[in-house]
Amino acid sequence: MGRSRGGLTMRIRALVDAVGRPIRLKLAEGQAHDGRSAADMFDTVVAGPTLLADRAYDSDALHGALAARGALANIQLMPNRVKRFHFDAELCKARNLVERFFNKLRYFRAVATRYDNYLASVQLASICIWLRTHESAA
Repeated sequence: MGRSRGGLTMRIRALVDAVGRPIRLKLAEGQAHDGRSAADMFDTVVAGPTLLADRAYDSDALHGALAARGALANIQLMPNRVKRFHFDAELCKARNLVERFFNKLRYFRAVATRYDNYLASVQLASICIWLRTHESAA
């Protein structure tokens, strides 16, 4: 829990694959900066894939770390950025998969109302979301 203007708050950080299934989850304090608090989540990113992220994650350190692993970062640039990186706006539209994942999380009452062990509730809901992608429609 972290203290911010709204009181005690917490944020869920998620790394999602190309289908919208969660790969890594982390809880962070409400006042923690997005890019700094989620830096350790990108350890699972390997050579080849493209990381799509919000502009709050735009930093030279993240671009450098991903380039060292052979991955590409497609992050919307901050307006005051001096050093420019490649950004594809069409590719960035696929970032809505992360938003869809968070929308699916909100359907789980324990996550929406923050009951009991919050991280365990988020992980259990994520497992359910993961399993739904393998359900048969028949």
